[in-house]
Amino acid sequence: MQEQSGALPWFPGGQTDPWDHVESAMALSVTGFHSEAEAAYEWSRRTQRDDGSWPIRTVCGRVEDAGVDSNFCAYIAVGVWHHYVITGDTAFLERMWQTVWSATELVCRYQRPDGAVRWGGDHGTGAMFAEAKITGNASIFQALDCAIRIAVELDQPDDDWVRAHAALGDALRERTDLFDPPSEHSMDWYYPVLGGAVRGRAGQELIARRWDDFVVPGMGIRCVDHRPWVTGAETSELALALDALGDTADAIDLIASIQHLRDPDGSYWTGLVFADGKRWPVEKSCWTSAAVVLAADAVSRATPANGIFRDVRQNLVAGARVT
Repeated sequence: MQEQSGALPWFPGGQTDPWDHVESAMALSVTGFHSEAEAAYEWSRRTQRDDGSWPIRTVCGRVEDAGVDSNFCAYIAVGVWHHYVITGDTAFLERMWQTVWSATELVCRYQRPDGAVRWGGDHGTGAMFAEAKITGNASIFQALDCAIRIAVELDQPDDDWVRAHAALGDALRERTDLFDPPSEHSMDWYYPVLGGAVRGRAGQELIARRWDDFVVPGMGIRCVDHRPWVTGAETSELALALDALGDTADAIDLIASIQHLRDPDGSYWTGLVFADGKRWPVEKSCWTSAAVVLAADAVSRATPANGIFRDVRQNLVAGARVT
């Protein structure tokens, strides 16, 4: 599905967004397609705007939504750190440093005084929207951790990033009222665990609270709590969250449960409406296959970066050298 430019769209001819593009690049790194992964990161480096952002949606090189999504911008740090852990390529890390720095600085500008990060803004005017979304913020928490790791590895630690990480973690754990109320989507349920802000007993209790609302035994998990629709990417992400809590056996069971989405060519269909047995949407999305690959790597401990979600740190101290 990768375009000549290096972009990884949802499907051939479809949209590319900065977050799913990076997730798909991470799957390429896991499976040994390192040059293809680096072409994807080169696309990110080349298309980043002066303010550190990327357009929300690009189709075949044409910008269709020029807006800013802070979480979309933050995720480059996760992908770059992930690729470095697998390859050990310091030259790659150095080449991507300015891109990661610019994106992370944008995220810090979008952070509110209460620690939550505004979800997006208008690129043309520079206006930032007030609302903070829990899924995006939970993902940004992991991204800040990875950005700090990159900065330390390159001997350029940034205490402001450490403080931003700490304030966001406190908000996700102690002040959930700061965020938009959780939606009917499963991501708002498990992402605080997946992103690393909530772990241990608190994480297990959070997962248990809505397990029956979303998990369909033997089929995967619902994307939306009241619809008979299971999706491969959300199921794989929940598996990653469970593995991060130490519940690896349950994570393996979840990955096994979505093999009905696997096409004979090895790719994965986005989802299934189990009420009538129909695939929907009728597409094999790049990011769905990527999420399955990342979950399989986590539970099999196959690559050096298998702990990219499991090893997110909760507490960092400004002024200390963090490793």
